[in-house]
Amino acid sequence: MPSSNDAGTAARNDVSPAAPGDIPAEPAGSAPARPDSPPTGATPRTPGPGATVAAAVEVDGIAKSFGEVHALRGVSFRAERGTVLGILGPNGAGKTTTVKILSTLLRPDAGRAIVAGHDVRQDPAAVRRSIMMTGQYAALDLNLSGRENLELFGRLMGLSKSAARRRADTLLAEFDLVAAGRRPVHQYSGGMRRRVDIACGLVVRPEVVFLDEPTTGLDPRSRQGVWELVNALKEQGITVLLTTQYLEEADVLSDNIIVIDKGTVIAEGTADELKEKTGGSYCEIVPLDPSELRRAAGALGDLVPPAVAADLDGSERMSIPAPEGAATLAEALRRLDGAEIRLADIGLRRPSLDDVFLSITGHSGSTERTGEPR
Repeated sequence: MPSSNDAGTAARNDVSPAAPGDIPAEPAGSAPARPDSPPTGATPRTPGPGATVAAAVEVDGIAKSFGEVHALRGVSFRAERGTVLGILGPNGAGKTTTVKILSTLLRPDAGRAIVAGHDVRQDPAAVRRSIMMTGQYAALDLNLSGRENLELFGRLMGLSKSAARRRADTLLAEFDLVAAGRRPVHQYSGGMRRRVDIACGLVVRPEVVFLDEPTTGLDPRSRQGVWELVNALKEQGITVLLTTQYLEEADVLSDNIIVIDKGTVIAEGTADELKEKTGGSYCEIVPLDPSELRRAAGALGDLVPPAVAADLDGSERMSIPAPEGAATLAEALRRLDGAEIRLADIGLRRPSLDDVFLSITGHSGSTERTGEPR
């Protein structure tokens, strides 16, 4: 996955850095980067009194095919300014294809997309000056230190040498990397590399940040660190589009969520709104002997939706809708007791986003499909 950290513009002198704690705007007159490497930058425009504030990202009916494979089939959505939009879907759903189109790495076959006020077809250079993109894998010079990487990107984005140094020092402090700042990046942990990767994209202020599965392969502590960075971006008024297969991640971070499957948007709303679509509470059942899970499903009969019954292989538990709450739980207990199935646990709980996936797509959110564009 290409990253904003591949970006490069001609260095210019006499560009003042931002005050500590702020992300500086892109220097005026910045030359656009090469098409395969979207840089960051561009100061958000402030609307006049009474003016309508446009969404940071507006997508209307974009479509994209790769030969006979239809990766996107008329995708439409909006992302408001200063919010986090979670883009969910299994592998092959079209998440990354959508992000590539919005960051000008791919051209749509049909439809219209506006990013930071710029049309991705008509003004791709302006789009690239307004965004930052980070993929699943950090794109850094592993032989340079974290500080040197930051200084390098500052120079490429047009900061003077002294301004680039000051900006690097500020970012190292904000990203808790001061102690490791002078060590080569190849000595960093995965979480530290991810932080430097994102910091390089914030040398100048983007309007929109694309994070394409940024916590893939990270340990829980490093993942928590990235979550804190996403919230920090939001607090600074930066719009974040987050693609992820970690449904808890989308639940915690997103102001709004779209679910893409087979190239179309099949659901949209807040996490709570999507959970309500599953029918409310769920009853979770864990047999004492995991091998009896399928027999338990048979004993429960019509309480188990066909999609749940078809997705039991390799599982140790199942979740069934409980539209009547405690009454459903009591009926499930009666049927399981009649079938003499011993339980390790049974209880009511609120639905998770994985339950949403199961309800609206027929498979869990972690399901992977091969042979299709992501």
